[in-house]
Parts: sequence; C-alpha cells; structure tokens
Amino acid sequence: MPNVISDASGLIVLDNIDMTLILKALYGKIHLTEEVYREFGKEVETWLEIQPVANKNYLKILNTLIDLGEASTIALALEMEDSLMILDDLKARKVATKLNLKFTGLLGVILKAKQPGIIPSVSETLMKLKAVNFRMSPAIVQEVLKLAQEFD
Repeated sequence: MPNVISDASGLIVLDNIDMTLILKALYGKIHLTEEVYREFGKEVETWLEIQPVANKNYLKILNTLIDLGEASTIALALEMEDSLMILDDLKARKVATKLNLKFTGLLGVILKAKQPGIIPSVSETLMKLKAVNFRMSPAIVQEVLKLAQEFD
C-alpha cells in the first residue's frame, strides 16, 4: 500500500458531503502536511496523520509555482517512498508529472471506492459533488460513469 498524501481540496469536498471515511476505507491512513491541515481547518481523526515537510527549501521552491497546500503535498511526496497524492489542481498535477510523482484525483478515488463496494454508486456520489460545487466537465463525468459501468 502506498503512502497516501492528500491535498486539502479533495478532503474539504469529501467532508462537505460527509464522505471522508471512504479515504480511510480505501487507504487506511492518509498523510496531511501541516499546511493542508491548516487549510482544512478542522480537527482530524487519528487515521489522518499530520506530517511536517522536512525540507523547507522544496516547499519554498514549489510554492513559487503553485499554492502552498499543493506545494506542501508535493514536497512531502518527494520525501516519502512509494507515495500517492490525492491532487486535483491542474498546475500541481503538471508539476507532479514533471517530478515523476504518482497522483490521483478525487474522481479517481470515487471510482476506486466503488470497486470494493465502499460506495454503492458513482453517479449518486457525483451528484453530491455537483451539489457542493465541485467542478467537473461533462466529458469527464461521462468518462467516469463509463469506467464505473454506470451509463446514463
């Protein structure tokens, strides 16, 4: 199992629809940087482990390119062996790709959660995400539903 590191946006959105526990069910433990924890703004359960970024220089350099939460997530991923980030910001994903780091987005997490039955329906979850203004293009929604084998 990889060391999973979450950015704040996915965590906040899942919290808004009362579905953060799918992260625990899928991955067991999720690492959060101190910066992401502050951005999340709530107390966290023990399966959400707050971990400081050791190399502050990585953090400073990355923060010149992307927002602090994403920068800290990528900096921590650089420090951890076998890491997988939950990252939705496009600029941050481009940086992660250039650094050969592994990531998934919130929709990838939702898809993965259906496979073992953690969630019964991807389409119902996507509707909840839309209700809290999580932006998804119609093309991406169709692709996710196709991958989940849930056709409109």
